[in-house]
Amino acid sequence: MAQFTLKINGKSQTVQASEDVPLLWVIRETLQLTGTKFGCGISQCGACTVHVDGQPMRSCQLQVSRVVGREITTIEGIREDHPVKQAWIDIQVPQCGYCQSGQIMSAVALVDENSDPSEEEIIRAMDGNLCRCGTYTRIKRAIQQAAQGVRNA
Repeated sequence: MAQFTLKINGKSQTVQASEDVPLLWVIRETLQLTGTKFGCGISQCGACTVHVDGQPMRSCQLQVSRVVGREITTIEGIREDHPVKQAWIDIQVPQCGYCQSGQIMSAVALVDENSDPSEEEIIRAMDGNLCRCGTYTRIKRAIQQAAQGVRNA
């Protein structure tokens, strides 16, 4: 076990973990930030998406030792009034909700970087975020609404 100081959601957190433990388990089990979900464990479904230095990354395959000194944001760190969160509510995106934190994290990264994404750019940014309930049409509409909100802000 090693000691790591991570910057998560703007706060420094010191944790004990093996160097190769996935960031997901540190977030969920050690820090009790359970909004980030475990889905597949092989970086294919997107449920575990977090931001590292503003970029969406799959935390289930990202070793904790590789994120020391980097800015990590989980779903709990996305401000409540972010246009993506409001659009998710307005459009009523979730059904079961399991994938939604990962979907939201990818959508926030997209609209924060590009406030006028094309349909193709939305599809590309969200590729790999799987929704078992198939709410992709609502997800796309919510991202379009959120992007409009970012442009108007």
